[in-house]
Amino acid sequence: MAVELCLLLLLFCGSTISDVQPIYKPPPGTLDFGFVPAKTYDTGAYHEPGPIGILFKIVHAYLYLVQPNSFPQDLVRKLAQQKFGNAQGDYQKPENVVLTLQAIYYEIGFIVSAALGLLFILLLPLVGLCFCMCRCCDNCGGEMHQRQKKNADCQRSCFATFLFVASLIISVGVLCAYAANQHLTNQVRGAKKLVNSNFKDLKVFLNDTPAQIDYLVSQYNTTKDKALSDLNNVGPLLGSRVQEQLGKEVRPALDAALTMAGAIRETKEALENVSVSVEVLQEGTERLHANLTDVKMHLSNTLNDSACSATQAASTCNIIKNSLNQLNINANFSGLPGVSSQLAKVNDVLKIDLSSLVQKGYAAFNDTPDLVVNQTRNILSAVPYIKNVLESIGSNISTFTKTLPVQKILADLTIYLTQSEAYVQDYFPVVEQYDFYRWLGCLILCCMVVLILIFYCLGLLCGTCGYDKHASPTTRGCISNTGGNFLMAGVGFSFLFSWVLMIVVVLTFVTGGNVEKLVCEPFEDKTLFKVLDTPYLLNQHWKNYLSGILFKNPNINLTFEKVYSDCKENKGIYTSLHLEHLFNINEFLNISMYTEDVALKIEHIQINLSKIILLDEIGKENLLNFSSSGIEGINFAAYLAEINKSVTKVGLLSFANDLEARADQLPKGALENALKGHANSIRMIHNQQVIPLEQAMKYVKARSTLNQSIRLLKRTSSELMVKVKNVISAVNAAQLLINNNASLVIVQETKKYMDTIVGYFEQYIEWVKESIAMEVAACKPIANVIDTAVDIFLCSYITDSVNTFWFGLGGSSIFLIPAIIFAVKLSKYYRRMDTEDVYDDSVEQW
Repeated sequence: MAVELCLLLLLFCGSTISDVQPIYKPPPGTLDFGFVPAKTYDTGAYHEPGPIGILFKIVHAYLYLVQPNSFPQDLVRKLAQQKFGNAQGDYQKPENVVLTLQAIYYEIGFIVSAALGLLFILLLPLVGLCFCMCRCCDNCGGEMHQRQKKNADCQRSCFATFLFVASLIISVGVLCAYAANQHLTNQVRGAKKLVNSNFKDLKVFLNDTPAQIDYLVSQYNTTKDKALSDLNNVGPLLGSRVQEQLGKEVRPALDAALTMAGAIRETKEALENVSVSVEVLQEGTERLHANLTDVKMHLSNTLNDSACSATQAASTCNIIKNSLNQLNINANFSGLPGVSSQLAKVNDVLKIDLSSLVQKGYAAFNDTPDLVVNQTRNILSAVPYIKNVLESIGSNISTFTKTLPVQKILADLTIYLTQSEAYVQDYFPVVEQYDFYRWLGCLILCCMVVLILIFYCLGLLCGTCGYDKHASPTTRGCISNTGGNFLMAGVGFSFLFSWVLMIVVVLTFVTGGNVEKLVCEPFEDKTLFKVLDTPYLLNQHWKNYLSGILFKNPNINLTFEKVYSDCKENKGIYTSLHLEHLFNINEFLNISMYTEDVALKIEHIQINLSKIILLDEIGKENLLNFSSSGIEGINFAAYLAEINKSVTKVGLLSFANDLEARADQLPKGALENALKGHANSIRMIHNQQVIPLEQAMKYVKARSTLNQSIRLLKRTSSELMVKVKNVISAVNAAQLLINNNASLVIVQETKKYMDTIVGYFEQYIEWVKESIAMEVAACKPIANVIDTAVDIFLCSYITDSVNTFWFGLGGSSIFLIPAIIFAVKLSKYYRRMDTEDVYDDSVEQW
């Protein structure tokens, strides 16, 4: 009954993880429900035996030699399901005979070992009796006469050594038995702390569960508050969603229009820069051209002088005349076409501020949330009603939890647990008292062996120390004789005690060994649970025994192994015991039932965004005017060609040097001096005009600006009409989306918004489900109780200690047999004889 009450503890929790299948799983804002309050369980269901664990492992290895077969699952199942009647014929049935033979085959190691032990029990007292009677008749070494042998000293030494080794092995066995006996007593005395820890964890398990349930219920307010907060802000939230979706089309279109407005301004600046730069460059090149023309004219007049007709000067003058055409400007900016007409058209376009029109479109589009707010006031008017609905849900949950008899169940379980703890506390002294009796009995058994060892050790000590090899058997000393008597006393006590020791060994061996092989080992690898979970094993009418006991429904797949494993992993008891089969409130917490009104209110939202104008007709016409401004007709190639040319066709400085060199070839006179004067004039022009045109900031900047502006205009004018039409098309498409298709976007976003609201409740349900599965009423204490009872108390404390006890005591008992033989043989060399072999010396001499 107590188990059933414990299972009912989480009935309410079970209702929250019903199989609700949401239609849509949106990615709503994540709600923070915090952490379910839980305390840490103190019990660590694990035992570390310490140094004696080495002995335990040795015993386990020995048991594996005795019984190497694995756990007989099928055999145990068949034996449990087989019905043995009182009639002798039931045991003679073929199937029962087969099962019996299988059981014998499995237990053959224990049977053979037990049979040898029984043989020891029966024969050793009988042999001892016969030995005593035989010695009373002066046989079997009872005659106090020793024959002299040449190897007597060697035999005595061998017998003493063998007896010492046997005694040493017996001592080790006694120490093992004593250590196991003391270990069991120590563990029993320390078990009270472990028992109290288990009871404490069970109390924590019971006391914390109501607080955990209350916490789950209280977190409904988090869901409710978030839903109401979103409903109160339906306009901004929904408007932001709609604006975000429409912005995927609208913002790129407006950005393109704004970029085109910037391109218009850049075009105007570039045209102005071209006009100014060309004027500056024309001014410099025209002045240079005039000076070069003047120099060339004077130089030509000089060359036409009669002095050049002379034979010595004719060829030189002709060469100079032929090079006069090089004295001319190379870059002629005067011949470039003007851009005044294009600039005038662009200025006309800029009379309308296209950027301002685009910004108005931005502003209108950014007002989308406000438009949604103004058109969703009907939702805000329904918020008080929805709030009342959500409040009623919370009230229903609170009321429902109060109707559950959780507190009564907890009170009953607490009383039962308290009574159980008191019962354990009351009887624990009794357990300790009986354990003391057991400890005393085992100690007496060890003392029996120790008594025999004492006689053997005293016999060896006295015999060895008191032995005189020069003394005859009839004249041996008192100490040597006493040593022999001690050895025979040890032999006598061996015959008296050995069969008692072996009885205890056989009983504990059969019991402890089978508990280890049939309970402890299968419990450790969970094979035992698989046997218990066998259908129709524990009850021939129930497929699953555990579910039949708990739920009265044996068809539910609830197994001992699964329950133990889940509790071992500290999962919630609801998950471990499948309590959803006891109680289900799907209808009570049906999300669609409570969100239907919210959904209906939201689905009737009607929003009109036709007031949003992205770009009016004036702005579009302004873009078209820009595309027809004629900048694409500018001869960009001519401009770039002139910009890349040098200032003059030939370097004036090199020309002047060459002219002066040729003048030196002429005869001395007026012609030579005139040519040198012209060379100096050309150098002056180079220094005063060409160098400034190449290096002065005014001209360098003009060239750079002209170059950049021409290239900018070339890029802008490339497919300008296509670009403008694309911008207008994008704006028109975005406007069409707002005017005609915005309703579809609004419907989609409205549905997503509704799913977000519903998703809060789904988050709550999923959080409750996960919390109950892993955190609420974590049943680790139940697994700890099982581990404590079976793995620690039964297996680690009792079985391992008992097995080690019989292992040590049994080894000592077995080695009593060779010790008896060696002690009897050795005592003959230590005891004082009544007669000895006598040799007549005179006869030998004769």
